[in-house]
Amino acid sequence: MRILAAVLVLATAGVVGWQLLPSQGNKNKTIVVGTTDTITSLDPAGAYDAGSWALFSNVFQSLLTFEPGGTQPVPDAAKNCSFVAGSLRTYRCELRDDLAFPSGRAVTAQDVKYSFDRIKKINSDVGPAALLSTLASVDARDRTVTFHLSSPDATFPFKVATGAGAIVDAERYPADALRQDTSADGTGPYELASYTKGAKAVLKPNSRYHGAIKNTGTPIELRYYKDPTALNSAWKAKQVDVATRQLPPTVLAGLNASDPGQRVFEADSSETRNLYFNTHKGSPLHDARVRRAIAWLVNREQLAGDVYDGTVEPLYSLIPTGIIGHTTSFFDTYPKQDAAKARALLAEAGVSLPVRFTYGYGIGSGAAEQEANELKRQLEASGLFKVDVKGYEWTDFQKRWATGKLDAYAVGWVADYPDPDTFTGPLVATDATMNTGYSDKTVDTYIRSSQQYADRGRSATDFRRLQGRIAEDVPVIPLWQSKEYVVTNVDVSGGQYLSDGNGVFRLWQLTWI
Repeated sequence: MRILAAVLVLATAGVVGWQLLPSQGNKNKTIVVGTTDTITSLDPAGAYDAGSWALFSNVFQSLLTFEPGGTQPVPDAAKNCSFVAGSLRTYRCELRDDLAFPSGRAVTAQDVKYSFDRIKKINSDVGPAALLSTLASVDARDRTVTFHLSSPDATFPFKVATGAGAIVDAERYPADALRQDTSADGTGPYELASYTKGAKAVLKPNSRYHGAIKNTGTPIELRYYKDPTALNSAWKAKQVDVATRQLPPTVLAGLNASDPGQRVFEADSSETRNLYFNTHKGSPLHDARVRRAIAWLVNREQLAGDVYDGTVEPLYSLIPTGIIGHTTSFFDTYPKQDAAKARALLAEAGVSLPVRFTYGYGIGSGAAEQEANELKRQLEASGLFKVDVKGYEWTDFQKRWATGKLDAYAVGWVADYPDPDTFTGPLVATDATMNTGYSDKTVDTYIRSSQQYADRGRSATDFRRLQGRIAEDVPVIPLWQSKEYVVTNVDVSGGQYLSDGNGVFRLWQLTWI
């Protein structure tokens, strides 16, 4: 399957081929990358978000990884990996013998086992343990690591290639608690030279790295900005060489390929944004009829046009356009805004009107505040709901939704790996990472059934049925699907390879021209 459409590169006109070769004179000059992403934790057991995993892609190494544009995992820290004897319940990898941590200690198979075991044992509220739900146990012997799965899971190699598969130094990371300092000990293409929370991460090429990447790249400084406006100000002031994730929608809409002062890279993306509901007992949104009433009132087209200036596309299913299993289940079920149908559902549920609930969003997350206020306006215009909107600092926001303190919350979702499974299990399975409290045996059955197919095209029927079920139960409402934008100055190349939808953030691809 082809997960991501071909990259559309909008670059400065008149650049000839020889100018795109990396300049040896600038090899050791730092490239400054600006982003609004946030780091939850430097410990792979304590973070499951795009900002943290973008850093993990560079500082840590997994047994497997994805090549640019690739849809199948390839060996990185491993020499080779495969399911045993055709079974989808036993997966085995042979570890490379030339890997070393920053301390100089050689990486062992026991370190790999330790890394997976501690993620499951710590089971952080905002960590990736839910992604390893089918992992029953791990064995390590000599250079061989064997994963035993509780059920057939053809997607397990994809999960190994993510931040959940990051290999950590067993001598530097506690077995049953998160590491709390500002260091990281991995074997990725970069070493974390220094980190200042909320401000910057300084990366230097890792001379000990061995794996799928042939060139470990140029020194990088990642700078973190509180919101898109601050990032745009830094870009205009030439304080950053690369701007990504995310400039303001009005700026993105006005990007011009003919501008001689920058290079613009635009690509189709599988990044989505969803509105999640707290379905736990006691929540005002516990009753599915109340959630269906909300689904009848949401106007995605207005959201995409008024808030995002047309830089996103309305989305009507969990699985985005261009990926196996995509449907329009929410459009089929709720084809247009209908306050009368919403009112009838609330009357049937016997709730008092207006239904009041809290809505949280992450401060600095794109146009999250404007989006929240537009959704509030749409719902309250019917007279059926009263929405209490509040923004929270990212880490606080994560903890609030993870502990059920919010009735509704909007969160962007960046694919962990290029497979439709990443848009279903982590979001709507029982005990899913979004912690909505939703649990449905039929949905869980569809997820397990989809994982049994090594030929992923055969999973499409299960995913279509699953999305139909979600449109009925509405634990989540898909809102939009975005594009990927990267802007660089004219002296930097490789922006088109930085992120392509398969879960890897390739800072090592950035070079001076």
